Amino acid sequence: MKDTILTHEQIVHILRRIAYQILESNASEKELTIAGIEGSGYLFAQKIADELQAVSSLSIEVIKVSLNKKAPKSSEVTLDSTADLSDKSVVLVDDVLNSGATLMFGCVPFLEQGVRKLKTAVLVNRNHKRYPVKADFKGISLSTSIQTHVEVSLKKDKYSAHLE
Repeated sequence: MKDTILTHEQIVHILRRIAYQILESNASEKELTIAGIEGSGYLFAQKIADELQAVSSLSIEVIKVSLNKKAPKSSEVTLDSTADLSDKSVVLVDDVLNSGATLMFGCVPFLEQGVRKLKTAVLVNRNHKRYPVKADFKGISLSTSIQTHVEVSLKKDKYSAHLE
């Protein structure tokens, strides 16, 4: 059984709010890199970038971060961009923050490149963290059982988030 936790309209509102929060946090920047974790995190990153472009004059690059979400510790983290990110402002985006492992290991290539500022954004922040990772920008926070799965769908014109 699926319980809806976010409707399309709520996600659209969250996207707009997070875009404004990111813009405020990067008020002195001329360019910004939005890095999405492969899958729904990357789709969420693209939608945030679209919102940012609609309300700002920032030069925005969206890149994909690839890693094995089931075993991030033992997987290689790759970026689909060869751009030099040193001294840049980056927002790392995922759909759901559960244990913190994906975001923690997803940060590694940005730290290695010496970015000036690294923030995180998630649609759903779950309170089951094993790692000291927090979302700087978040849609909603949920306290659920560890067995509960959050499914995010960002299909073209029908966004939703469900508990399974």
